Amino acid sequence: MIDSLGPAQALTAYQILLSLCVAFLAGTFLASVYRWTHTGFSYSRSFLQTQVLAAIVACIMIIAIGNNLARGLGILGALALIRFRTPIRDPRDIIFLFASLALGIAAGAQVYGLCLLGALFFGLSAVYLSWSPFTSRREFEGLLRFIAPATQQVEAPLKDIFLQYTSMVEMVSMREAVQGDAMEYAYHVRLRDPTYKRDLIDSVQALPHISEVSIVMQRSTVEI
Repeated sequence: MIDSLGPAQALTAYQILLSLCVAFLAGTFLASVYRWTHTGFSYSRSFLQTQVLAAIVACIMIIAIGNNLARGLGILGALALIRFRTPIRDPRDIIFLFASLALGIAAGAQVYGLCLLGALFFGLSAVYLSWSPFTSRREFEGLLRFIAPATQQVEAPLKDIFLQYTSMVEMVSMREAVQGDAMEYAYHVRLRDPTYKRDLIDSVQALPHISEVSIVMQRSTVEI
C-alpha cells in the first residue's frame, strides 16, 4: 500500500527530464494549433508562451507532489493565494490554457501515451472546428449600407428588393448624415444565394436619390 503521507515519489534525473521534455513538446504543439486556428483580433504572443510554460509548470507540480497527499494540499493552498488579474475574454483561450495544464499533469504523472495522444486529438479537433462551418450560422450574411435623403421613404421600395434577393433582413442602425440632410441606413441581410450580392447592390443603387451603397459579407469561419 502506498503511503499517501510519505515522501514524494523519487524519480531519477532522466525521468524528470523526460517528463519535462514531453510537457514542453505537448505544450508547443498545442500553442502551434492555437496560432494556426486563431481568427480573432486579440492575438497575443505572450499567451502562446503561457500555454507552453503552463504545461511545464503543471508537470513540475505533479512531479513534486508525487504520492504525498500533504504536499499536494500544501501546494493547492499556496496556489489559492495567487490572484490572476489578466482578463481572458475568449472562452476558447481558457480551454486552450486548461488543456495545457492537463497535458502537463499527464506528463508529470508519466502517462506519456495519454499526454501525446491527448494533445494530438485535441489539436485535430480544434483544427476541424476552426475550419468547418459546424459552429457558424453566418453563411451568405452581410451588412448593407446606403445613404438616402432624410425626407425620402425607403422602406416600401426596399421591401420588394429584399423579398427578391434575401431570406432575412434586420435593420441595424439609422442615423443622421450630411449635417442632418440625409440618413445613413444599415441592414443585416442574409442572401438567398451568394451570387445575388451584385444584383442586390445594383437594385438598391437604382432607387432614386440613393447613394454610397455598399455591402460587407461575413466569412463563415469568422465571427464579426
